[in-house]
Amino acid sequence: MPAAATPTLQSDAQELEAAADQAIAACGGDAREAVKALLIANEFLEREMEERVSRGYIRGVKHGRFDTYSG
Repeated sequence: MPAAATPTLQSDAQELEAAADQAIAACGGDAREAVKALLIANEFLEREMEERVSRGYIRGVKHGRFDTYSG
């Protein structure tokens, strides 16, 4: 089965390289600016996720519905 995973890893690596090249190109070839832009985008996505997740989930509130402990 590892032989089947190898092409996927290579493909994923190639896609990652292409995405990195695109991010750098979008920032005029400046890798440092690309990193800053990606950090800002990541922060935006994190805040958006926090807004969409229930407050109870964030606080770790458990209601017992999904409690698998049968002690």
